[in-house]
Amino acid sequence: MKKHGKVLVTGADGFIGSHVTEKLVEQGYEVKAFVYYNSFNSWGWLNHSPFQGEFEVFAGDIRDPYGVRTAMKDCDRVLHLASLIAIPYSYHSPDTYIDTNIKGTLNVLQAARELGVSKVVHTSTSEVYGTAQYVPIDELHPLQGQSPYSASKIGADQMALSFYRSFDTPVAIIRPFNTYGPRQSARAVIPTIISQLAAGRERIKLGAVSPTRDFNYIQDTVNGFISILNSDKAIGEVINIGSNYEISIGDTVALIAEVMGKKVEIETDEARLRPEKSEVERLWADNQKAKQLLDWEPSYGGIDGLRQGLKETADWFGDKGNLSQYKESVYNI
Repeated sequence: MKKHGKVLVTGADGFIGSHVTEKLVEQGYEVKAFVYYNSFNSWGWLNHSPFQGEFEVFAGDIRDPYGVRTAMKDCDRVLHLASLIAIPYSYHSPDTYIDTNIKGTLNVLQAARELGVSKVVHTSTSEVYGTAQYVPIDELHPLQGQSPYSASKIGADQMALSFYRSFDTPVAIIRPFNTYGPRQSARAVIPTIISQLAAGRERIKLGAVSPTRDFNYIQDTVNGFISILNSDKAIGEVINIGSNYEISIGDTVALIAEVMGKKVEIETDEARLRPEKSEVERLWADNQKAKQLLDWEPSYGGIDGLRQGLKETADWFGDKGNLSQYKESVYNI
């Protein structure tokens, strides 16, 4: 027996989106996976999903309002994850971030309003806060566009909230802090470290190691999405999903090396450094609102939870078939 109403997941071919899609199917939801149309007919991370045949696939482009509306026609709720997320790429191609992140979100909101869907969960990012002005960072923290990427996500978030306030569109905003886990792009720091170590390197290339992050294991982020999807209290709200634990990149490297039983030296790669005023120096989530409104809390919290999550991630990357999908020797922005 399928749970009530079909759920559309945009960005279902990506890291978080594929995990969300599979968890929804596993829990008995009827799911339509919106994947990015391409000539290879690739569904991204859903290509080899064990749940193939149990979810519907719609190939399209979030920037196309007609396609978005068509995808949403028979759906009751939407989890909107489709986004351009790489910060370095946003430095030289900011226009694509406006089209994808802001106009793509507008397309989802317009269609939701016209079709009368019962819930839109819009995906934000901790990057909208910029470097912490106080910690832990709650949802009232000022927003700072320190990269074109974060500026585009601030714009998308505000567009989503404007539809709630202007048209009573049932929007909820999930704001995950730094999610990591199996399938994550090597453009992110944890897969960058693990993939280089798994490939046998002892000297790894990184950008800045002093910034701190609040790392969130993929299972906790996915559970946050499903909690918000099912909570009426979330409508009109912005909700942080984070572990409430802060660790520097340098200490994260040491922890990964410990988990993997490797020796490691860090080589600073100038190409991986953000412009000085663009680097987000500190992120640390206050997750009290998620606990109170959603009854959500991280299963992988604190140093022990991080160690366990890193172990599970490293085990996944340790599989040669998985590692072969990464170019650990190349820095792709």
